[in-house]
Amino acid sequence: MIKIQIPATSANVGAGFDALGLAIDHYNYVEMEESDSINITSLDDVQVPTDENNLIYISAKDLFDVCGKKLNGLTIRQTNNIPMARGMGSSSACIVAGLVGANRLLGKPLTTDDIVDLAAQIEGHPDNTAPALLGGIVTAVFDGKKVHWVKQEVYTKLKFVTIIPDFELKTEKARACLPKEVTHKDAVYNLSRAALFSASLLTGKFENLRTAVHDKLHQPYRMPLIPNAREIFDIAYNHGAYGAYISGAGPTIIAIVDEKNEYFAGKMRFSLGNAGLSGWQVQEHHIDNTGTQIIENN
Repeated sequence: MIKIQIPATSANVGAGFDALGLAIDHYNYVEMEESDSINITSLDDVQVPTDENNLIYISAKDLFDVCGKKLNGLTIRQTNNIPMARGMGSSSACIVAGLVGANRLLGKPLTTDDIVDLAAQIEGHPDNTAPALLGGIVTAVFDGKKVHWVKQEVYTKLKFVTIIPDFELKTEKARACLPKEVTHKDAVYNLSRAALFSASLLTGKFENLRTAVHDKLHQPYRMPLIPNAREIFDIAYNHGAYGAYISGAGPTIIAIVDEKNEYFAGKMRFSLGNAGLSGWQVQEHHIDNTGTQIIENN
């Protein structure tokens, strides 16, 4: 039996739509071993498919198929700390867990690049799967077959504060609201800010982040799907956030905060409660630079 630790991820980070993503120190755990049948259990109260429709199993089987190996079954035990349908990469965590676990069970026939490519093919885009596997902040381009990626480890005095609502937003719905075409002006707007985000984060020019997280490709269209989102952005900035953005497809909002702003989370909880928004959970995190890891059980 092997145990896999997979980090939550935050895609887009504002302007980097389908291209930028980062891993944070909040984890799912998956235990896996080969079996003669499919035996899948959830170790918490989260309901998961317990048959061949389980995404971890599907991904593991895909890797076995790629390697020309027969998979009779798997025993899978899931601990699902990453909330589902909240824009924190829960699906990508399952995909990466299945691929990394299966690759280990087969003796590591595939390289990291192979797994990055396969994960993106399953998910359709690499902005969550790549940082879930690799850690850090990842810039990735998927040409339909191969992912061209760069990982940068981030060691900054920053917190990434997740503000998570008590309702879901399915990725399909969040994508359906996006426009089919954008203007040249809006494309330039996003390209410049996506570039500014990475450069500012890595060089410590955090005062640029408020501008860098603005975009015109997805956030303006998804904002109406997230009740009170604009109010939460305003509260975060009032309490000193460098930047705030919709994480992935939403509805989670992430505020980027200086470590010295030690009471930010408490202030957010207090202000949200006063505004009648106590259903939103506030959690402090840092960037995970390691990505998915396998822990051998003794």
